[in-house]
Amino acid sequence: MASFFNRIIRAAQLDENLYEEVEADKGALGQAMGVVVLSSIAAGIGSYGDSPIRIAIGTVAALITWFIWSGLIYLIGAKLLPEPQTEADYGQLLRTVGFSSAPGMLRILGLLPFVGGGVVFLGASLWMMAAMVVAAKQALDYRSRLRAVGVCAIGWIIQMYI
Repeated sequence: MASFFNRIIRAAQLDENLYEEVEADKGALGQAMGVVVLSSIAAGIGSYGDSPIRIAIGTVAALITWFIWSGLIYLIGAKLLPEPQTEADYGQLLRTVGFSSAPGMLRILGLLPFVGGGVVFLGASLWMMAAMVVAAKQALDYRSRLRAVGVCAIGWIIQMYI
């Protein structure tokens, strides 16, 4: 369990070595799913204590979004815009993208009246996007961080239409 929480902290710190580690660890899929679920629950609670039903629906939606988002990054990054050394599979993207949700756990702070939920959610979303770029860069074996930003941006635009 300590390893799981250590991984969450390292993911939130944008530790490239962590993303390489979970990319290679086929047993980390359950942990990646756990990060997505915890991040979603934190968002639900941080939304001024949403009802258990809304939190459950939000969690299911977060899991579906995780699968879609990972697939889009895989298709765009590994198939459409690979670098010569790119070698990735969907499972690697599921694991790394799942861990990139770690900063979203801070959304629970939206409950604090003196912090402001909007500020917390915006900050956590930007942090999650930065983590997503690191996750994509590492999973796709990119040398260019800019390419990873482009892949994530294209994926985000497509996902918004879905």
